[in-house]
Amino acid sequence: MAELTLALDRSSPVPLYFQVSRQIEAAIDSGDLAPGDRLENEISLADRWGLSRPTMRRAIQELVDRGLLVRRRGIGTQVVHARVKRPMDLTSLFDDLARSGQRPATRVLAREVVGAPAPVAERLGVPADADVLRLERLRSARDEPLAVLRNWLPVDLAPALTAAALEARGLYELMRGTGVHLRIATQRITARGATAPEARLLGVRKGAPVLTMERVAYDGSGRAVELGEHAYRAETYSVEMTVVER
Repeated sequence: MAELTLALDRSSPVPLYFQVSRQIEAAIDSGDLAPGDRLENEISLADRWGLSRPTMRRAIQELVDRGLLVRRRGIGTQVVHARVKRPMDLTSLFDDLARSGQRPATRVLAREVVGAPAPVAERLGVPADADVLRLERLRSARDEPLAVLRNWLPVDLAPALTAAALEARGLYELMRGTGVHLRIATQRITARGATAPEARLLGVRKGAPVLTMERVAYDGSGRAVELGEHAYRAETYSVEMTVVER
């Protein structure tokens, strides 16, 4: 159980809840509160620091709303891992995690050649029921589940995309190793509730918010070489982009 010492200025015009939330945030940023650390319950914290319970509750809720703390039933209030921040580039999640030192790990849940369902065939530009390679993987970072990844790819890539290779390296790295040159992708990001299977894999409740990404990637010839449909734990993932005026 993590213990903190706060320096509160009760004569300051800055509200006490704000002082508390900012000092807890500073402790998280400095590493004094590490990912997974549990805080005392709000009643104990309020009593120890001489605060009203509504003040303490508001300070904690602000940090929960910002994704720095999470309330877990039966566990309490915990510090969450820093969000994975990804630029809007044509990169794989595995590579982004590895570059930022977040120890990516992959568990292959499914790898099979299937007939392409109509929506998949349309996006990949192949006939309906044509053979495609279907992948489903669980991606973790720092020993915490982060995303459920579902992909469909041209079947000619199957020999290089073995389960062992997919658990050791990123999908795009493996694709490039076969001579595929990724050039452009269309991408859509939305949000929805986690399905029951996703909830079990990600360690969240059914219906908890997840960010979703659908991407179709194309090679230099314009051939669609990947359809990805991914679901990310919302509190651990964000996308960054630069917006310019036209």
